[in-house]
Amino acid sequence: MIEKNPRKDDFSEDETERLISRADVASITGTSMTNHTVPALLRPCGPKTLLLMPGDTVHLSPVPLSPVLFDDGVHALSGAQVVDDDLALRCVSQGATFRQIEGTKRLTMVRS
Repeated sequence: MIEKNPRKDDFSEDETERLISRADVASITGTSMTNHTVPALLRPCGPKTLLLMPGDTVHLSPVPLSPVLFDDGVHALSGAQVVDDDLALRCVSQGATFRQIEGTKRLTMVRS
């Protein structure tokens, strides 16, 4: 786990290049979009790296679940889509965490 603010057993951002360049599989969470670290995380990925982007925040990016991310080497994107606006809004207004929000469906897009 590479973290901006590492805790015990996490790696710091200084280790990004070394670790990701050696990885067969890299999972870069959607949080990397919101904290603007996704370019630095994608850069060291080699052409054979299986690159996954899961997480509840993937759908919050400027280009939510967009296949344009496949152009940057991402193989699969996972996130959520609101399918019932009223139900989702009611859950959010009641303080639900993401996993408690009803009226959404989980999705995964895979590069062909």
